[in-house]
Amino acid sequence: MSMTPPPGWYRDPSYPLVERWWDGSAWTEHRRPPETVQQPLPVQPEARPPGGASGRAKAVALGAAAVVLVAAIVTGAVLLRLDHSGGESAARTPAVASPADTGPSPTPSGPSPSAGDPSVVVDQLNGITLPLRAGWARPKYVADHDVVMTTPGTYDCPGDPGLCRHGQVSSRTATATDVTSPKALAEGDIKDATDSVYDRDLVGSRPFRGVTSHTLVKTGSVAVAGRAGYFVRWRVKTGVGPGGYVESLAFPSSVGTQALVIVRFAFDAGTDGPPLSDMDRITRGIRSVGGTSAGGGVGSSIGPSD
Repeated sequence: MSMTPPPGWYRDPSYPLVERWWDGSAWTEHRRPPETVQQPLPVQPEARPPGGASGRAKAVALGAAAVVLVAAIVTGAVLLRLDHSGGESAARTPAVASPADTGPSPTPSGPSPSAGDPSVVVDQLNGITLPLRAGWARPKYVADHDVVMTTPGTYDCPGDPGLCRHGQVSSRTATATDVTSPKALAEGDIKDATDSVYDRDLVGSRPFRGVTSHTLVKTGSVAVAGRAGYFVRWRVKTGVGPGGYVESLAFPSSVGTQALVIVRFAFDAGTDGPPLSDMDRITRGIRSVGGTSAGGGVGSSIGPSD
């Protein structure tokens, strides 16, 4: 039985001078320069008779050394070009079906420096970390793999039978769209973000008996990990239950092809829901993986809304 490699950054089988994101079942279009340069395999010398190496052995050794030298020069040139172009050359690499198509599974890159920090959750695909504030926990028993944090515990949904949570935050890459503007993406995503939590869940149940109305609470530009983003926030009323607040936050990724990233917030309204100000605090705390850039800038002063 073959083993499927876990999600992570791997050497691109079709272009091994860059790394490519494997989502656990297929290659994505996210690429980046490798964090470490692979060393060439050592050349095994031929056995030689007493009295010195044969002429053929010397020729083989000189040829192998030349190949290693050329490979090192080419690797350095390509990596330098990738560094100055932001990975645009790598984005033209042909797609590959899966690591299994090219032989044994590659070895993943080393973990991000932030991966072991208990105060953050890491989205390696999009190259960001999100602060894990008090009152929040890493997701457990959550069907949606895009969810990066939830409020602890569950409660019985007021509509169709099931378990609900008072708050959740998710992040995903905006791949199924041609939109390139964070503003347009956030404005187009907010309804889907609302429906996914308060209308129908992944199995078609209606935990709150659907959305009856919504009101625009706040919208505007905001800096996220040093990049210009945009957010839209709604107050949602539902058929049963207290309703909630939903926000779609869009901004460019800091890795790979710099595709747009969507972070979704869904907070129940009322005293049981998390503080609405946590949306702003989590946004301000988003960082690039391994980076220290603050989220300040245009719109960084957003505060809690009623």
